[in-house]
Amino acid sequence: MNQQDVPSWRVLFRIFGHIGLLSFGGPAAQIALLQRCLVDKQQWLSEQQFLNALGFCMLLPGPEAMQLATYAGWRLRGVMGGLLAGLLFVLPGAAVILSLGILYVLFADIPMIDGIFLGIKATVLIVVIEALSRVAKRSLHQYKHWCIAALAFVGLFFFALPYPLVVAVAALYGFFAFRTEPIKEEISPQRFSPRQTLRTVAVWLAVWSLPFIAMAYSDHGILHDIGIFFSKLAVVTFGGAYAVLAYMSQDIVVQFGWLSAGEMMDGLGLAETTPGPLILVTEFVAFVAAYRDGGILLGVIGALIALWVTFVPCFLWIFAGAPYIEWIAAQPRLNGALSAITAAVVGVIFNLSLWFSLHVLFFEVAETKIGLLNLWLPTWQSLDARVLGLAML
Repeated sequence: MNQQDVPSWRVLFRIFGHIGLLSFGGPAAQIALLQRCLVDKQQWLSEQQFLNALGFCMLLPGPEAMQLATYAGWRLRGVMGGLLAGLLFVLPGAAVILSLGILYVLFADIPMIDGIFLGIKATVLIVVIEALSRVAKRSLHQYKHWCIAALAFVGLFFFALPYPLVVAVAALYGFFAFRTEPIKEEISPQRFSPRQTLRTVAVWLAVWSLPFIAMAYSDHGILHDIGIFFSKLAVVTFGGAYAVLAYMSQDIVVQFGWLSAGEMMDGLGLAETTPGPLILVTEFVAFVAAYRDGGILLGVIGALIALWVTFVPCFLWIFAGAPYIEWIAAQPRLNGALSAITAAVVGVIFNLSLWFSLHVLFFEVAETKIGLLNLWLPTWQSLDARVLGLAML
């Protein structure tokens, strides 16, 4: 793009604000919206630039659509452009989620509100299953891909293996076993400096750590727990929002007891029906958990901490890695690792679908260990026929 073609800040704000307000429907719909606005209409990125950046963002932890928007802003107007694009993608949805979270904790016991969220749970259950079908069709092209997906599901659902371990093993296998064709370059790779990369990483790590400095003076342990948990989540959540839920949900419900499985579904339902990344469900979780420990104000602080530690790393990955994108896209082995990770994500989403189905359709689900096996067994008499009927409808 020539210097005279660089959009003004006003135009940049208008276009990315438009994207942020209309970014409903999860990663697939959001990526399609970005392509339509940035490639087809504005022609700010070429088709190949867009695909190179998308492939890179899918290798990263965190929401790929938000990172793709950040990359586009960085490509157009540098770091400030990336900040503007990324924030406009996140903040509208974050404001809506926080507002709905406050209404949720204040009015959740009203029968009408309870009925609304009953319908949302049933709908989201089908949305997750549909996402599984969509991702499987796009990702499982070879017999090896099907094997990776099946092994990922078995490892997570039956053996409770750590999600990051499953992703790491899949990536390692794909790196050595798959050798995909490199993406043909239409553009020359940008110059990159390892020294500048290290400086960028250091700056954003310092920014990322700011909430922990503030929390050192807080007497509320829940804020520290929220900061630590969602910081860990931010660096291991490969595969998008549906994949992260498989890693996040069971810890939140079983280990910490911050929310029930039904409340997790409520949070996902809110994130599904509002603009912005689906990973904004972390804001809802943090708000509810902190609210129960200290009221509305502490809930808002908890939500802000979750937002900070979830999305600041996204800027770190993009600003440090953006200059390397064209080079990475041309490496066959890295594309092989990406292919294997995407196949494993199918197994991850299947695990999520089954786990959520059990907890939404049945009032009672018990965790049972048989040797190395970890099983979730429902009490069949506790089936909620209302949710089953709505989900089928």
